[in-house]
Amino acid sequence: MTTQSDTERGEAVSPFEVKWAWKGGATAGLIATFAMGLAISVVQLSTLQIAIAGLYGFEGSLVAGWIAHLVHGSLFGVIFAGLMADPGLYRVSDSFSKTVVAGVVYGLVLAIIGAGIIMPIWFGLAGFPTPPSIPNVTVPLLIWHGIYGVVLGSLFPLVNRL
Repeated sequence: MTTQSDTERGEAVSPFEVKWAWKGGATAGLIATFAMGLAISVVQLSTLQIAIAGLYGFEGSLVAGWIAHLVHGSLFGVIFAGLMADPGLYRVSDSFSKTVVAGVVYGLVLAIIGAGIIMPIWFGLAGFPTPPSIPNVTVPLLIWHGIYGVVLGSLFPLVNRL
């Protein structure tokens, strides 16, 4: 049975009644990561095969790189959903364009903090002989995470309503 949400009926929703849509975040994150992974594969396949797989000791395995990347992106999608459920941000997901912008900002923050700072540290801890310098932020890295953010922000409001 399909029912209308309070916002669809035009009724105000208290920020404390907003549900945390982790399934929508995980689904949108998975699809966004797949899109990002395709872009990485076209430009620099070694990022998945060596860098991401190498985080878990599987350097050289493209399958391990893809699996790790898809898991990371899905988990970050869940975190995005949690952020969007915050009482101060819950109304952002009522606007498609605002959710897309939020997704892009989120993707760029992940690029700078996650891939640009945390990953080089992780490489050093994993025993890579020459981990990248910190910060390791490149134009392709920003573009790939921008793709993730656009797809995440575009799909989240759609899959969240299913």
